[in-house]
Amino acid sequence: MVADNLYSLYKEIDHCLNLDSKPSCFLDKASERAEFAKHPFNMLLKLKDTKQSPKYHPEGSAWNHTLMVVDEAAARKEKSTNKRGFMWAALLHDIGKPLATKIRKGKITAYDHDRIGAKLAQEFLMFFGEDEKFVKEVSSLVRWHMQILYVTKNLPFKKIEQMKSEVDIGDIALLGLCDRLGRGGADKKLEEENIEK
Repeated sequence: MVADNLYSLYKEIDHCLNLDSKPSCFLDKASERAEFAKHPFNMLLKLKDTKQSPKYHPEGSAWNHTLMVVDEAAARKEKSTNKRGFMWAALLHDIGKPLATKIRKGKITAYDHDRIGAKLAQEFLMFFGEDEKFVKEVSSLVRWHMQILYVTKNLPFKKIEQMKSEVDIGDIALLGLCDRLGRGGADKKLEEENIEK
């Protein structure tokens, strides 16, 4: 059984993701509450200490990036097929970064954070008793959110047919756009052109 204070915070976050035009304001304040240090919110709290490559993420930590992505998603959620699922995917899209982030050859990397994140997103949502369909939808968006980059850069990690069998192509493109725009100094025109490709 979920403790009342944890469930209450989950519902507050759900409310803010669905209704706020800038969910980052509430989320940043909520991250300072004692409940945020408890499982499963601690998976999000760890994003604050997760460094990212300054070359690709001048905004700093994975938490700063997540807040920017959530605000980008809030501005575009009306274009998604399921606004609630889309917003939860935006919040949880990089939940795998704390476990995946390593220094390799002097560079900060987060290989496989999408796959790790899909499992953690599933765990997070199931903790609060979300139905299987919703959990699958959100975790699949988390799983495939990097595919836009793999496709536009023609990387060997792209799995277009498998991705298309698991997520709505419009939703994953929209989440990919929010992910790309949710960083310091993003070129909006260039990112929109990449999504079109």
